[in-house]
Amino acid sequence: MTTEFRDVIENLNPSILRFDELRTLQLNLGNKCNQSCTHCHMQAGPTGKKMMPRAIMQKIIDFLRNHPNLCIDITGGCPELNSNFKFFIDNVCELTSRLMVRTNLTVLLEPGLDWAAKWYRERGVVLVASLPCYTKENVDKQRGKSVFEKSIAALRILNELGYGYEEELELNLVYNPGADFLPGPQEQLEADYKRELGEKYGIRFNKLFTITNAPIGRFRQYLEVNGRLEKYQQLLVENFNPDAAENIMCRSLVSVDYRGVLYNCDFNQALRLPIIDSKGIPATIEQLEDILSGNLEIITSEHCFCCTAGAGSSCTGSLVNKPLGV
Repeated sequence: MTTEFRDVIENLNPSILRFDELRTLQLNLGNKCNQSCTHCHMQAGPTGKKMMPRAIMQKIIDFLRNHPNLCIDITGGCPELNSNFKFFIDNVCELTSRLMVRTNLTVLLEPGLDWAAKWYRERGVVLVASLPCYTKENVDKQRGKSVFEKSIAALRILNELGYGYEEELELNLVYNPGADFLPGPQEQLEADYKRELGEKYGIRFNKLFTITNAPIGRFRQYLEVNGRLEKYQQLLVENFNPDAAENIMCRSLVSVDYRGVLYNCDFNQALRLPIIDSKGIPATIEQLEDILSGNLEIITSEHCFCCTAGAGSSCTGSLVNKPLGV
């Protein structure tokens, strides 16, 4: 018998399924990327063509002028590969309380993008950098040949510019499990990362975010091919943590895709589960003001268990200090 996420939450606390307050606006600039990671829920890669145009960016900028104190979380694909990336950052950096860009690091070494690291520094952008392990074998297996070596080179460039050292230049890393298991305790993994990267490569960073793999996109395909999808889904259900459920990110975050369509989270975006307006059609950035004034219900599905398993998972890491029962 299938366990429905909505049923579990309604039995726990129905108010969890209602949007609380907008604190983070997450913007997906497109699915083009210089990598094709095995766990990517957006299925991004070098051939990605779904890129946010300047017209949609301008509508987001207009919205932010009336909401200047939000956290802006920019992602992709690889956001730096959007041709309007500079325009967008330069216009939003003065309109936000916290501006984060999710980078895969290796893009900073791509031809024509040698300006990016210094440019980030000049604007004080918070960088959230993907590095799913501190060993070459695990990173290259998940992200592609030579990715670890390039990532270390990019991290050294950022360190030389002050990232990870200067208080106003925040550099955070992201850990994803290499297969169908839950992340270990975030605090312990962060200590391991800092020890290994520091001692072996002289790398410094601020925080580590542990993010559970969602059974969607390429990771779902991997699970299906290996006959492990049902077992992984059951793992997520069995490790449901009520404390993590109280803190799920979709209660304070809205995700915007390249067309300006709104979602409760990036996972829902990948699954094409948009926020629906009063007319029963997908809501867009132009309607965000009205959407926020209503009693917005969060759209859920089976993948939502990945955010409530163990210590919980969000775009900024675990949701509670300890997994259930620890």
